[in-house]
Amino acid sequence: MVLTAEKKSLIWKTLNETRGKIEPAEYKNYIFGLMFYKFLSNKAQAWLNNQLHGESWENIWQQNPEKATRFMQNKLGYVIRPGDMFSDWQEKINTDQFNISNVSDAIVRFNQGVSPNAKPEFEGIFDDMDLTSNRLGSNTQTRTKTLMDWIGLIDKIEIDENTDVLGDLYEYLIGMFAANSGAKAGEFYTPHEVSDIMARILTAGREDMPEYSLYDPAMGSGSLLLTTASYMKNDGVRGAIKYYGQEVITTTYNLGRINLMMHGVEYNDIHIHNSDTLSSDWPDGVTDGVDNPRMFDAVMANPPYSLKWDNTNREDDPRFKSGVAPKSKADFAFLQHGLYHLKQDGRMAIVLPHGVLFRGAAEGRIRKQLLEENNISAVIGIPPKIFTNTGIPTIIMVLEKNRMEDDVLFIDASKGFEKQKNSNKLRNEDINKIVDTYLNRKDVDKYAHVANLDEIKENEYNLNIPRYVDTFEPEPPVDVDKLVSDMQETDTEIKQLNGEISSLMDDLVGGDAVAQQQLDEIKGLFNEK
Repeated sequence: MVLTAEKKSLIWKTLNETRGKIEPAEYKNYIFGLMFYKFLSNKAQAWLNNQLHGESWENIWQQNPEKATRFMQNKLGYVIRPGDMFSDWQEKINTDQFNISNVSDAIVRFNQGVSPNAKPEFEGIFDDMDLTSNRLGSNTQTRTKTLMDWIGLIDKIEIDENTDVLGDLYEYLIGMFAANSGAKAGEFYTPHEVSDIMARILTAGREDMPEYSLYDPAMGSGSLLLTTASYMKNDGVRGAIKYYGQEVITTTYNLGRINLMMHGVEYNDIHIHNSDTLSSDWPDGVTDGVDNPRMFDAVMANPPYSLKWDNTNREDDPRFKSGVAPKSKADFAFLQHGLYHLKQDGRMAIVLPHGVLFRGAAEGRIRKQLLEENNISAVIGIPPKIFTNTGIPTIIMVLEKNRMEDDVLFIDASKGFEKQKNSNKLRNEDINKIVDTYLNRKDVDKYAHVANLDEIKENEYNLNIPRYVDTFEPEPPVDVDKLVSDMQETDTEIKQLNGEISSLMDDLVGGDAVAQQQLDEIKGLFNEK
């Protein structure tokens, strides 16, 4: 079943009607938590149906709970006991036996039943669902009623058990919550159109790789990881693609884990951490004084723009060999971190504010070093108001670790978009033009230019796109003869109107000498103008 735009819109409207007084930023934690529990529950039930051949899960559990636990853990990484399935909650609601403790107790038992090998992927994943919050109701009875409404709602918006469709719905709702939760919400979401550009660039010519590792050091909801993987031919093959990421905000980290698994990524292919990327390098970094970094085939990132960070004592950090970014702007810190973890033949794409192209001081020195080492492959200017959390124009910078060429491709795609109510949207033709131009790597009039290092040096290593791509459109030539003719015609009309006004005023004032004097003064003022 295809998740149509109409279906998405109906689901969003239905969800929003049950929100009550809870803000979207908090409401999403409950909705996504319940959606994910239902996803895990249905997955477990489908697996049990294939394994038990008609035997009931309850009977198996009663015979030997420990063996039953290991039985499910070994395959799924988690255990959902009999009576704790999402369908069990719905049955209790239908028979008037449901209480909010059915959910809270089930989540406690779920956490207890996570396999030791799967703890990094599942542990604490439901912590953002505070079932004791007064926002759900002032007492247990009203909170139970709220939860019953949400469970019933999620049961009604059943799509099917296809993980791509469920993941598509989840991703759509993430975007809608981001758009309706204020500026900060955009921190966890990169619009799919931007993800698509980055993914196609990162995977171009590499779609057949049998194994592929992806890393996002500021992963948010994980949309960049998922979109990039979707262009690989082995997407969905267990063990073929490994997902790595870090996210400092715990709630967003949970969103990312849920998003990956809702898209069918197996838990043992997920390697993400709830940590500060700039303060704590990837765990495979420096150990016992020896640098042993983990390297990846592709790095993608949409980090927070111009973030303040602690840059003290960073001079010896191997990630920042090109220089330490200023404490008021961590843009180049994120960039260098990603580049450091890129394989020699890997490719990186990162979204950054325009300022990284021309700001001086420490950032100017870092930019010069990156250019002289041929790390910067392309700079792509995209339109303003594309992201939910900022209206400023941004760029996508593409980098490689071991480039031989010293040129940089500049693309000015800032004018290709569809204007919407409060934002701009990249259309399919805009996305295709950007990607095709990147792959062809040739000059396109008023759109793209390939500049060699000598040209960049002439601009003092300033990468501001207008220095390289002239998008100026001259005004159409003025028809002087027509302009003179129009002016003469206008003068004639003015004289004719003056005469008509004078005649009307004469008729109005008659022989009144005072009125005649006032009229003469008015005429004088009019003629002066």
